[in-house]
Amino acid sequence: MKLLKILIAAFILPLVAFTSVHKYYISVTQINYVQEKESVQIISRIFIDDLENALQTNYDEFLVLSDKDEAPIISSYLNRYLQEHLKLKINDKDVKLNFIGKEYEGDIVRCYLEVEGVTHIDTFSVTNSILFDLFDDQKNIIKTKINSKNKSVILSSDNPNALLKFN
Repeated sequence: MKLLKILIAAFILPLVAFTSVHKYYISVTQINYVQEKESVQIISRIFIDDLENALQTNYDEFLVLSDKDEAPIISSYLNRYLQEHLKLKINDKDVKLNFIGKEYEGDIVRCYLEVEGVTHIDTFSVTNSILFDLFDDQKNIIKTKINSKNKSVILSSDNPNALLKFN
């Protein structure tokens, strides 16, 4: 009888232990400085369902992100959310992010932003609190290519800021 209990535990415990699915909350933001265009180009990749949840929580609970027949107001909400949660300083000065647009690819939405009129970059500060208002364990990966140098950092709700030096 004891052997039977051990065998049952040996077969059932692994099945139960690995059946719960843990969801990871991650966004990736790529920031490139194109010196010839005096432009900082930004692409943020965010899971559609998580971003939709954030926009519903903050602006309109009935909002739906979709690449077909999407309400025009969604781009406005998305721009507003990104402006509130993604902040940049170049050479210790706040810069304005221009929202260019978005596109859907599978379960990801790509958000395109740009900063124009950037003649040089010595220091680059980024604050990225995207989805921190919803998920405590959200991680935002920042990848940069500035002055031919690649740097990356992972931001969390405990540490949403990074200062990168390129001089």
